[in-house]
Amino acid sequence: MALPVNIRELINGTTVEWERIEFKRGWNPVSVLHSICAFANDVNNWGGGYVILGIEEKDGRPILPPTGLEITSIDKIQKDLLNLCNQLRPAYYPIVQPVVFQDKHILIIWVPGGSTRPYKAPVSLGAKKNGISNEYAYYVRRFSSTLKAKHEDEKELVSMAGTIPFDDRINQNSSITDLNSTLIKAHLAEIESDLLPEADEIPFVDLCRRMNIVEGPNEFVKPKNVGLLFFNDAPHEFFSQAQIDVVEFKDEAGDRFVEKIFKGPQRQQVVSALTYINNTFLVETVQKVPDRPEAIRFFNYPYQAIEEALVNAVYHKSYEIPEPVEVRIEIDRIEILSFPGPLPPLNKDNMMYENVTSRKYRNRRIGELLKELHLTEGRNTGFRKIRNAMKRNGSPEPIFDTDDDRYYFKTVLPIHPEAHVKGPVEAQVEAQVEAQVKLNKSQINILSECVHNPLSTKEIVRLLGHSALSGSIKKAISGLMKNNFIAYTLPEKPQSRLQKYQITEAGLSILKQCTGEGEDDN
Repeated sequence: MALPVNIRELINGTTVEWERIEFKRGWNPVSVLHSICAFANDVNNWGGGYVILGIEEKDGRPILPPTGLEITSIDKIQKDLLNLCNQLRPAYYPIVQPVVFQDKHILIIWVPGGSTRPYKAPVSLGAKKNGISNEYAYYVRRFSSTLKAKHEDEKELVSMAGTIPFDDRINQNSSITDLNSTLIKAHLAEIESDLLPEADEIPFVDLCRRMNIVEGPNEFVKPKNVGLLFFNDAPHEFFSQAQIDVVEFKDEAGDRFVEKIFKGPQRQQVVSALTYINNTFLVETVQKVPDRPEAIRFFNYPYQAIEEALVNAVYHKSYEIPEPVEVRIEIDRIEILSFPGPLPPLNKDNMMYENVTSRKYRNRRIGELLKELHLTEGRNTGFRKIRNAMKRNGSPEPIFDTDDDRYYFKTVLPIHPEAHVKGPVEAQVEAQVEAQVKLNKSQINILSECVHNPLSTKEIVRLLGHSALSGSIKKAISGLMKNNFIAYTLPEKPQSRLQKYQITEAGLSILKQCTGEGEDDN
């Protein structure tokens, strides 16, 4: 049974935190059962974890190449595992996949966070003594270790009884037909999952079960909220304001503004919003320094900081609160706002501390899918990555803010002190002219024609006198897109067959300066 993850990246710790992976050289029933219990309890809402048999570990990291398991033992281990999981209270059954990795047989046990937690496991598997059953205990994960729960942990687990994170709950107002198989297969293809070749061979409901995005008996199977957020074309119809609003303010008073709303599947929202912000508002400045061959380069805002802040807002917001993630482009700063605020121990007094951390997540499944897509690391590194990106760019320190009640979470990214505090188009054109951006004749022809009407790729090919899309035409279009001289007419659907290119204000300005000055393509 293939898993919906990239096995190589899983074992190398690329998409899943090390704390959520436990490597074992061989089959140790008691130890494996305790780890399954701990991952199923998912006390921090990390999304459960993985137990990998056949690979030794040192300090929580795999020792490769793997030692492997005897192929004749794998069936017996799976049968034993079924009997073991019947001993959990309540019973819990993980998803198991035998895998050949680096020419060795290993067994991967995927343990998603359970829906009927808390779980207890027998402390040992010895026979009953004097007719008394084995002692049972709760188990939890602490960093990279499985431990018997202490009194405080037990109280926390009991308090979590019946509380499933919103993204992992069944949506009773939907049906399995609301899940889009094309989006699911596109996700599997992007993460290079071994499940993709089976996607067209197994019933759709089984595919969804493998993805852990549905639950219930076959006659009444229902999607989980996370499935609707990622694999439905219009999740806002199920979750009000499940969208990203990008608002550009034209003046300090806030009286003049332009708003662009991004809806659709969660991945598409994030990627489209980031592409729009990058192409429309981010400007590189090049300063030539006397007596130095290298120029100083910086952006008004570093893309890495915006990407991290926006993805974190999507990851950690509550989808039970009908408020969008809002990106506010002010004259001298970018603010990214989401609701509610951070989980404890973060609060308004310690948010700016460099070493403050929070290991509790609000949306365990959303985070899991974002990590698989490499849109977030989920390793509690968000604050640090934003700070480092701003520092590398020479920008002021970011500001992380909330209120006493943790009603909202806001990230403020101040503009670079030497960047142009002007309209984005004016600043962009100045910076590009300073960097000596030059257009060739093909690019000038494309811009000149786009002044009248948007052009499709086929129309651009015909305009330039070609019969097919060549490398030089691709390069011409790519250069214009990179410098925001042209933009998609359908930015939310970059692969649409109806997609065309339209000239931007920056393109109009640069065209006026470059008309008659284009260089030969060669």
